[in-house]
Amino acid sequence: MPPFPLPLDAMIGHYGAYAVYLAIGFAFGYVLEISGFAISTRLAAQFYLKDMTVLKVMFTAIIVAMVLIFFSTAIGLLDFNLVWVNTTYLWPGIVGGLIMGVGFIVGGFCPGTSLVSVATLKIDGMFFALGTLFGIFIFGETVHLIEEFWNSSYYGRLTLMDWLNLPTGVVVLGVVLMALAMFWAGEKLEQHFGGIEKPRRTWGRYAGIGALVAGALLVVLLGQPTTEAKWARLAPEKEALLEARAVQIHPGELLASLADDQLQVVMLDVRDEADYNLFHLRRAEHLPLDEVDAAIPDLRLNSTVNTVYVLMSNDESAATEAWKRMAAESVPNVYILEGGINEWLVTFGHDDPTVQPTPTPPVDDELHYVFASALGDRYAAADPDPHHYEIEYTPKIKLQIKRGASGGGCG
Repeated sequence: MPPFPLPLDAMIGHYGAYAVYLAIGFAFGYVLEISGFAISTRLAAQFYLKDMTVLKVMFTAIIVAMVLIFFSTAIGLLDFNLVWVNTTYLWPGIVGGLIMGVGFIVGGFCPGTSLVSVATLKIDGMFFALGTLFGIFIFGETVHLIEEFWNSSYYGRLTLMDWLNLPTGVVVLGVVLMALAMFWAGEKLEQHFGGIEKPRRTWGRYAGIGALVAGALLVVLLGQPTTEAKWARLAPEKEALLEARAVQIHPGELLASLADDQLQVVMLDVRDEADYNLFHLRRAEHLPLDEVDAAIPDLRLNSTVNTVYVLMSNDESAATEAWKRMAAESVPNVYILEGGINEWLVTFGHDDPTVQPTPTPPVDDELHYVFASALGDRYAAADPDPHHYEIEYTPKIKLQIKRGASGGGCG
């Protein structure tokens, strides 16, 4: 399993993780302060094309992080699926960006830089920070008036690669080249509008440019790992779970979990449409095996700390294949219905005269039962009453911690 991002809470506990966050925050604030981001006049000069420090510092951070992230994913050191990416609400984001931009021009700070200014005891930063807190309060009290717009134009976890439908390496290289062009243009604007002297061309600058371009080219050449490649890296660990029957849950545990208010159980039936229409569990969603890969981003995004996915097929074959794909793409809390629909019917369908075993021996991953008609979830066995059964089983569901955003803001 890729070692990064590290699950700090599990490794060093909450307080240890907070210490790491504090150190990172202090380092980030220190870099902003020595870059001049605590001075409102310097930040505002960005919008008058006199001092492009904001663009150069922030874009340098962005492209260095981008190259390192996608190089790390290319060599299997980092799982990008576990890196939090803010979901996109297009029009609310655009309007919010415009409002923040106007505030940046008028006040000389963004929320993050105002806190850097407060830390250095600057009065204008204190007033801006207080204004930010007041604005947050007003927004919280009035957002219900614009709730429909606030939740509109939702695109999920949208990246430039998704939007442009281009390979990750191509996008990384394009952004690096765009940033370098912006740095060059920014320096020209500083010279023209701000009277800043032409910067010296040092070997350090050329080395930095060369390293960034070389890193981007490496990302292009290496590419990003496929689901199959990710599974190959995880196979030694995950195959052991399959062989130990650690992720195959008994039908009794699934029934009990469906009645547990503390769990959000999502049942995914990966069989073909004919078998699904013939019989399926009530509230089970139909997700054919060949559509699992396309559904994984939404499944991962929509999972909460108490979401449990249970995959089911006629036996376990197709469900196990789907489990491997979801495990490779870091979908948390995924389990397989032990024995599939056939075992469910053995457990809960024996009292229904309209459900009978097949007269001939079935082959793998086929239903072992015949039905009077294709009633889907309208058979009694599709929704048994959990209070009518006392079934012994070994509980296997253990919720994993879903790692996501712990905060937000801008620099």
